[in-house]
Amino acid sequence: MASSRFHHVVPVNALASEDGGNGSGSNGAANATASVAYDDDLESASDTGYRLPPSEIRDIVDAPPLPALSFSPLRDKILFLKRRSLPPLSDLARPEEKLAGVRIDGKCNTRSRMSFYTGIGIHQLMEDGSLGPEKEIQYLPEGAKINFLTWSNNGQHLAFTVRLDEDDGSSSKLRVWVANVDTGKARPLFESPDIYVNAVFDNFVWVNDSTLLVCTIPLSRGDPPRKPLVPSGPKIQSNEQKNVIQSRTYQDLLKDEYDEDLFEYYATTQLVLASLDGEIKTFGPPAIYTSMDPSPDQAYILLTSTHRPFSFVVPCGRFPKKVEVWKANGEFVRELCDLPLAENIPIAFNSVRKGMRSINWRADKPSNLYWVETQDGGDAKVEVSPRDIIYTQSAAPHENEHPKILHKLDLRYGGISWCDDTLALVYESWYKTRKVRTWVISPGSENVNPRILFDRSSEDVYSDPGSPMSRRTPAGTYVIAKVKKEDDGDTYLLLNGSGATPEGNIPFLDLFDINTGSKERIWQSNKEKYFETVVALMSDQKEGELSINKLKILTSKESKTENTQYYLLCWPEKKACQITNFPHPYPQLESLQKEMIRYQRKDGVQLTATLYLPPGYDPSRDGPLPCLIWSYPGEFKSKDAASQVRGSPNEFAGIGPTSPLLWLARRFAVLSGPTIPIIGEGDEEANDRYIEQLVASAEAAVEEVIRRGVADPNKIAVGGHSYGAFMTANLLARAPHLFCCGIARSGAYNRTLTPFGFQNEERTLWEATNTYVEMSPFMSANKIKKPILLIHGEEDNNPGTLTMQSDRFFNALKGHGALCRLVILPYESHGYGARESIMHVLWETDRWLQKHCAYSSDVKADLNACKDNAQGTVDSQSKAVGAAGGVQELANLDDEKFHCITRSLL
Repeated sequence: MASSRFHHVVPVNALASEDGGNGSGSNGAANATASVAYDDDLESASDTGYRLPPSEIRDIVDAPPLPALSFSPLRDKILFLKRRSLPPLSDLARPEEKLAGVRIDGKCNTRSRMSFYTGIGIHQLMEDGSLGPEKEIQYLPEGAKINFLTWSNNGQHLAFTVRLDEDDGSSSKLRVWVANVDTGKARPLFESPDIYVNAVFDNFVWVNDSTLLVCTIPLSRGDPPRKPLVPSGPKIQSNEQKNVIQSRTYQDLLKDEYDEDLFEYYATTQLVLASLDGEIKTFGPPAIYTSMDPSPDQAYILLTSTHRPFSFVVPCGRFPKKVEVWKANGEFVRELCDLPLAENIPIAFNSVRKGMRSINWRADKPSNLYWVETQDGGDAKVEVSPRDIIYTQSAAPHENEHPKILHKLDLRYGGISWCDDTLALVYESWYKTRKVRTWVISPGSENVNPRILFDRSSEDVYSDPGSPMSRRTPAGTYVIAKVKKEDDGDTYLLLNGSGATPEGNIPFLDLFDINTGSKERIWQSNKEKYFETVVALMSDQKEGELSINKLKILTSKESKTENTQYYLLCWPEKKACQITNFPHPYPQLESLQKEMIRYQRKDGVQLTATLYLPPGYDPSRDGPLPCLIWSYPGEFKSKDAASQVRGSPNEFAGIGPTSPLLWLARRFAVLSGPTIPIIGEGDEEANDRYIEQLVASAEAAVEEVIRRGVADPNKIAVGGHSYGAFMTANLLARAPHLFCCGIARSGAYNRTLTPFGFQNEERTLWEATNTYVEMSPFMSANKIKKPILLIHGEEDNNPGTLTMQSDRFFNALKGHGALCRLVILPYESHGYGARESIMHVLWETDRWLQKHCAYSSDVKADLNACKDNAQGTVDSQSKAVGAAGGVQELANLDDEKFHCITRSLL
């Protein structure tokens, strides 16, 4: 399980992850069936159909994605996992069931909208760090869609699922395949064509090097339950016991008995033990298994399942939860817990479920379990000491063997890094105060008192000492690595840190003496040009302590203009060998200009942003540009923490399919991620001064780009996604003098529709009524006079950002005569995935920016002044046109203004 840390080392500019997300899946440029058109006339916005943005943007988005990387457990081979870029809309249009907070593709019996790999290439990693020739995995069916790839513990085999497109445009069910890494030959794991994977929750796991435990669709399962034409009765929910049940605005919940039956139908799994030699055996009864975790010694399996009674008010993660221990041969050992339905977990941060939680195997022991139990009833508002207790026990305890208390915590448990019986690190934190602590414990020594190693604020990135690096064990688990220096014989830990400083992040690697607290910096990124980070240890094939002189680490290295490459760094010379040589993903922007800038808010808080300028731009020659500011507010407990710099000026500019940086290709300046800290010090709630601090942060950002001479003060647009969209609408309502227009994607605008908390707000609507109302741009719709473009996915499943939020906000704006436009994207969720949708979003955004930003100052001018002083207008307008991308874009102006200027040009 822990070996998954190494499975997906993805290039920084990759557009998708294997399990789905924005920009996932296939290109679809040739396969798309939706109506798509590109029209240079941006005024034809009333036409129907999907549109394409200008080629400058389109070419970047359509660039082939780089492969994902996966390293073998022995660090001697690398997989290049190939993929296509954006899927066609037809992929998203496939039927899906929305059940218990999960979206299921019933045809595949898996989560819907999964991305996939299209091929697997194997490279040998040579001693000098170079790669051997690629060997393709063979005998896969044509058009195979590959998911859930994992290595066997000995690195000799791969296991993955394969599905195919069928004639009706749907995908087939998933089958498990295995491949021999040495030969590259792949084959189905099961000889029977009727055994399919049920991947609604888990999918499969290696039990040992020759056996997998697979979640399969029960062979006895019939057709899906049919929805009754006539309901058996009304839909009733009751709280006659007067329980206090407060929930966030979850979506896709179960609605009735039919939904319950359908969820149980698709989620129920029959576990099957399957060996590579073809032997199969059923494992346990059919159930809704949500996870399978073999013990490090491969003797036991920890099984987690859920069962009825289900709920109509919370998603499946809150359903009853049963955890059991089984022997790897299929023999039941014992039940650890059967937790009841948890509808009443308080909404306060750090509130948790009652009973046993975070049940896992100790990474440093053959088959020892550990877990946590809350002492405050799960309610963060209850004052109690200790708050959490960590227990440990063997998988199959002897009679009268009780769980052993490992450690007690006064904050909320946050995890354990295991090493051995002499050392483990325990983490705890508390959101309200931002306090985080790291404890040193000796799991095998009751007479050694635990002690605090680090006690700091999670917001204080400058004080972050780094995290201990882990090494892989022969069992395939990960434990804290110990390093020995040959000159003194002492043992050290390796602390891998981001190295936040006032000049930006400078990642480092420290030798750390856990007994004395002394540190020695053995490596640091070159802060002058590059941003290099430590990814993993590569010299941990053997058991025991690592020698500092034989240390090998994998790093990723990039600069402002050079995309991420991977290197092997070897001690003692610290010689760097470049492993990858990925091409630049968008060479047309290779020479873009990037600068991390600092400026001050009027209350003294230091702010940071990344300023991007188009390739070849010279402010003295080209003058100020139209500017797009794109951001997302954050909450802090102190001004000092809010003022700290996060990120590096040398990071590569990764451009995703809907990134604001795409407008560099349209000759915009882009201010990306200007910090907008909403600070609540002491007992003060940050959101009680949200509007004041939001506007002050925006004013500071706008003043800075104007002061630098890179932004035209009349041509500054603001935009954001989700909470950034909420920010955008508020700024147009509260600071209309700053911006000429706004773009708000997938936002929530009326906080009374999220009455039990939102974002980082813990109070309910009834506890903080004025704050909820004051923060809601819906309540200030009458104040928005600047053009605003609203975009929302029709199937948004993010808590709080229902599509209804944009619908109602648009109606409120329209009811007050605001210049506004609402774009609802069919089949899209909170983030947008289909190529047609993404291209249309880019077209809408580009049209809005050209029409209401690039030419906004001159459009506002008096038309009579244009006629009286035509030549002056030509000069100023020509300059704006040149900055925004060409004389042909004059068509974006209203007709009278356009003819006034073109007559002067003639």
